[in-house]
Amino acid sequence: MRYMGMPWGMWKLFEKSFTESLVSVIGFNEDTALRVKNSAQAEYRRIIASLPEFEKDDRFQMNIVSCAMLSAYYLSMPVKPDVTVMTEYYKKAMMTPAMKAFCRMGGKNKFSANDMKSMKQTAALKAADRNPYSWNMELHEYPDGSGYEARFTKCGICTLMKELGIPEVIPAMCRLDYTMSEAGGASEFVRQYTLASGGPYCDCGYKKKNI
Repeated sequence: MRYMGMPWGMWKLFEKSFTESLVSVIGFNEDTALRVKNSAQAEYRRIIASLPEFEKDDRFQMNIVSCAMLSAYYLSMPVKPDVTVMTEYYKKAMMTPAMKAFCRMGGKNKFSANDMKSMKQTAALKAADRNPYSWNMELHEYPDGSGYEARFTKCGICTLMKELGIPEVIPAMCRLDYTMSEAGGASEFVRQYTLASGGPYCDCGYKKKNI
């Protein structure tokens, strides 16, 4: 994957919040935070360069780029926080005003005809059959019309973080699904299993609010 384009844009968009959260959440001083940021940028470039290009219709490129960014920062920290702290760190770093606005925009279209069409196309693509850093999913619409479940049988985050030797951080990324659904305002996120915890799949359920 080339560093220019989305990976470069994601770094520029989130570099400040990822670095500031090293101080406000992790507790590093500003000098340490700056050293971590500089090391993370080089690590991020290395990780991105190791990834294949994603197919044009693969909606999950942003997910793996976010994973690369969190991984790069974590690998660059002189002291590794536990997963509870990393969960709060990732939430604080990702949920910038721009990201909250993005979630609200997505919430307006949640469960629309276009949303359902897009989910069905993603399920049919099965991109992880050709790219181990992408995702395979099945779409299960709730019979009572109250929402749907995206059931993931392959996960690019699990693949990448295990390769990097940091599987303990995967749950920090998984938890953001709840936060983003809440920020969108249209759905309640529900989950029973994750691949990271040894489950048969990741069930990402979205139940309509106010029905």
